[in-house]
Amino acid sequence: MSDIFREVDEDIRQEKFRRLWTRFGPWVIGLAVLIVVGTGGYRGWLYWQEQRSQSAGDKFFEAVAFSEAGNYVDAATIYGELETAVGGYPAISRLRQATDLANEGKAEEALSQFDALSRDTSMAAALRDVATLRAGYIAVDREDYSSVADRVEKLTGDTGPFRAAARELLALSAWKNGDIKTAQQWISSLEDDQETPSDVSRRVALLADVIRAKSGSANEGNEGTNQ
Repeated sequence: MSDIFREVDEDIRQEKFRRLWTRFGPWVIGLAVLIVVGTGGYRGWLYWQEQRSQSAGDKFFEAVAFSEAGNYVDAATIYGELETAVGGYPAISRLRQATDLANEGKAEEALSQFDALSRDTSMAAALRDVATLRAGYIAVDREDYSSVADRVEKLTGDTGPFRAAARELLALSAWKNGDIKTAQQWISSLEDDQETPSDVSRRVALLADVIRAKSGSANEGNEGTNQ
């Protein structure tokens, strides 16, 4: 008797399974197909992106080679082709183009480009800071202290990765514009910072020596006048 009940139960389970499969089977098959196709498509997309990135990298280094050889026209053509490249190549290509302008002696154009890049929020913050610093290097020879400070003073914070370079620029600009007190303040901030790179420390030490020498000469002249 128990065998009959088991057979009935088995028939009922099979009938329920058939009904469920009839109702949901196509959906299950469709989902399985989507998973397979989606996985294959994603892997294909990753491969395509990798190939694009590799191609962009090859183009970028080709352009850099032209730049270093002084062939700025061909370099600019290739940099322009990287405007739609994947990853960070569009941004660093624009930075390189501005650098090429500076190397060509087109300081005003380069300064304008770096200033524009420093304000471009589509770029990574670190690259904007690099553009700001590069603008400062050009401006220090062409503009007054306040113009340089407007650009780079924001980089001088105690934890800023570019603080040493920015402080050095401000010290140099202040000295060139006759503001010895401000120059000495920035030199002191560099001397007090344990993480100031050794090459920067050497340069500001030389600047400090020049300031002391000129200040000493000025003081001696004043003493002679007073006598």
